[in-house]
Amino acid sequence: MTGATERAPGGSLRRIGAMVRKEFLQLLRDRVSFATMIMIPLLQLVLFGYAINTTPRHLPTAVLAHENTALTRAILAALQNTRYFALTDQPASDAEAEALVRSGRVLFVVEIPAGFERAVRRGESPAMLVAADATDPVASGSALAALNQIVTQAVARERLVGTAGPSGSGLEAEPPAFVIRAHPRYNPAAVTQLNIVPGLLGTILTMTMLIFTALSVTREVERGTMETLLAMPIRPVEVMLGKIAPYVMVGAMQAGMILLAGMFVFHVPMVGSFLLLVALTGLFIVANLSIGYTFSTLAQNQLQAVQMTFMYFLPNILLSGFMFPFAGMPVWAQWLSETMPLTHYLRMVRGIMLKGADAADLVRDIAMLAAIMLVAMTIAVRRFRQTLD
Repeated sequence: MTGATERAPGGSLRRIGAMVRKEFLQLLRDRVSFATMIMIPLLQLVLFGYAINTTPRHLPTAVLAHENTALTRAILAALQNTRYFALTDQPASDAEAEALVRSGRVLFVVEIPAGFERAVRRGESPAMLVAADATDPVASGSALAALNQIVTQAVARERLVGTAGPSGSGLEAEPPAFVIRAHPRYNPAAVTQLNIVPGLLGTILTMTMLIFTALSVTREVERGTMETLLAMPIRPVEVMLGKIAPYVMVGAMQAGMILLAGMFVFHVPMVGSFLLLVALTGLFIVANLSIGYTFSTLAQNQLQAVQMTFMYFLPNILLSGFMFPFAGMPVWAQWLSETMPLTHYLRMVRGIMLKGADAADLVRDIAMLAAIMLVAMTIAVRRFRQTLD
């Protein structure tokens, strides 16, 4: 009778139903996994729907005007009306303007030379200079392409005069009142590798360093070696530093391989200080290891640790400026990305390798990266369990 009941279709459905109920209950008990399944689609929807913009607008622009005339003000108003440019700084000298571009605070410098309006009135067609940070060709390309429209439509439209020519058309085009000379800097040929390869250095280090350390503490718990570790006369900060140190060397090896490949295979230049890049790469590695260690103290098992890592890595790669232009994101997304180490490291590595930036140019990003590292270390040490619950 028992065997007949087990072979009956109704018994099979009851057993399947019991297994389904059991899996749902187990899923609800694993709150981290359940939250991950809900949050990842919502996170992707918000980021791709609101934060990602492949046609960036309101890009930070500095104006170096050697004269303040009505024509100068009209040109600047025309630049802003295109919505590609946001006039944020007014440097007093060429050196100050250069520092703004090198540090990444602005993407464009518009320079209006002295005697510009007088030359326009004389019909000399003077040049207005626009220097663009082309380390991210996507961010600067659309704005540079709009410059000709600014000339023809906004301020210096070509005017047609009614003078009868030999052809009998009666119309001839006047030359433009002035010309715009765009100077894409640091990557004038818009070579993709010069933008992608330095970014890959930060992206790969972020992914590997987070995963390595996120599994460190949870692996000890699952293998049953945490009791032995906790019985040793060692403080939580010493445990953390001991676990992080080997991965610092692994990260250094990874960084070395990527840098060598970038310089000798993809021909990415090293304009700035190699030693400064090494030091800041070490700071970036330690910051990511500290965040990964924090995840390991929050997760109850290795699956949860991996899920936390993925949830953190996704906005990093989307909002840091690696895949999409940072300047094209809304303000709230830019503020969120400022809390991520990858955002600051990408500015530093691209600034050093492509622009020759020094520590003074990168002081803000260095300070932010150090602050993120200290906060993550503090949380990790406080969360470390000195006794098994």
